[in-house]
Amino acid sequence: MSTDISNYTIRLGDWATLGHDASAIRFEVFVDEQKVPAEIELDEMDAVCLHAVAYDNDGHAIGTGRLLPDGHIGRMAVRKAGRGTGVGGAILQKLMEKARERGDAAVVLNAQTVAAPFYARHGFVQQGEEFAEAGIAHIEMRLEF
Repeated sequence: MSTDISNYTIRLGDWATLGHDASAIRFEVFVDEQKVPAEIELDEMDAVCLHAVAYDNDGHAIGTGRLLPDGHIGRMAVRKAGRGTGVGGAILQKLMEKARERGDAAVVLNAQTVAAPFYARHGFVQQGEEFAEAGIAHIEMRLEF
């Protein structure tokens, strides 16, 4: 698969618009692959977030993320077929851009520790100590605008 990001379209919207595709990606990555309990994957925050879903040229949803009203970015997930193509970074950059546009001073996320280098490449800095979330090691990371 090409690393040319122009092979993807990122759509932004609310849960009513993008929830079907976003939840399918999140269940595949978090529940099926990482064994996160299904009952904690979806939460009440989905209804108030800005969601991003990346689609390949064939219209398949391959990546997602969300921006919470308080400036947290979360539920970043890319299907296996899209990993290593730059689509995750493009989703992250789009959510960061939207946070900056609405006046957020910073964005914060709870990164899986194994993904911390990915977020660091986008300017995020580790905050505090490692902790477990859904049985997976995480670290809080922050980026000031």
